[in-house]
Amino acid sequence: MSIQVKEVKKRFSNQMALDGVSFTLQEGEVVGFLGPNGAGKSTLMKIICGYIRASSGSISVLGMDIHNQTKEIQREIGFLPEHNPLYEELYVREYLQHVGKLYGVKNLKERVDYIVEKCGITNESHKKISMLSKGYKQRVGLAQALLHDPKVLILDEPMNGLDPNQIIEIRELIREMSVGKTVLFSSHIMHEVEQMCDRVIIINNGQMVADDRCDLLLRKNQSVNALQVVFKEDLQKEQLDQLKEICTVEGDGTRYILTHDKDDNLQEKVFWFASEISNPLLEIVPLHSELEDVFKSLTVSGS
Repeated sequence: MSIQVKEVKKRFSNQMALDGVSFTLQEGEVVGFLGPNGAGKSTLMKIICGYIRASSGSISVLGMDIHNQTKEIQREIGFLPEHNPLYEELYVREYLQHVGKLYGVKNLKERVDYIVEKCGITNESHKKISMLSKGYKQRVGLAQALLHDPKVLILDEPMNGLDPNQIIEIRELIREMSVGKTVLFSSHIMHEVEQMCDRVIIINNGQMVADDRCDLLLRKNQSVNALQVVFKEDLQKEQLDQLKEICTVEGDGTRYILTHDKDDNLQEKVFWFASEISNPLLEIVPLHSELEDVFKSLTVSGS
């Protein structure tokens, strides 16, 4: 395993920021880490990276204990904090060379040249960081996280403050550069999480409320079983009445939305219904809950 978090708690004065969080990330996994503001995401990411200590519990990264082997772990982690604290008075290449020296990167000039090109900042690399746009600053932040070719990437809100075009560019950059790495990826943009991650962890009020594959999470939290169907011919009134005995029906003519609370056999029943009335189904599409809806249902106040 790449990262193991076990019963981690963190208290700040009278506030319990994390309350017994546990999960495991396997090598090569890209995992979305979700939660409302103040849920404890950034706190846990900083603990994994060794920047702050947990009040209790244990964390291991690549088989090393975060308390006893902090420096060794930090050499293997690329971390992009939420607010991307760059040295804005430095030039881009100057900054990356400084970071590379801290990590002891070999063949530093060649590595900086490579990462500047891969992160798409070649044309900006002669500028001071303070002169860059938000999107290019995020690219520089990713460049410093990737410069030492870490085995683990911790990315806290890498899309924060970007416009739609910049989001697409950063998403593709992360996807390309994180191949073979273990990635813990925090975001409030649910669509990006669905695009990039197979698995999602959700925390709320310092506690973990979900940990599952995206598709399974959507299925488990689906409040109703819903289908969009298209019949070949219009349903007659008596046929429509018969269908309403099976499920809730919205629509008319040939096109309908059919729903039933937690009825796992709805699709099969609709197939049999269409067969019995000799009216073929031209389309039958399951309608699933969106990740944003699942997130809301698991993190609303009082949940």
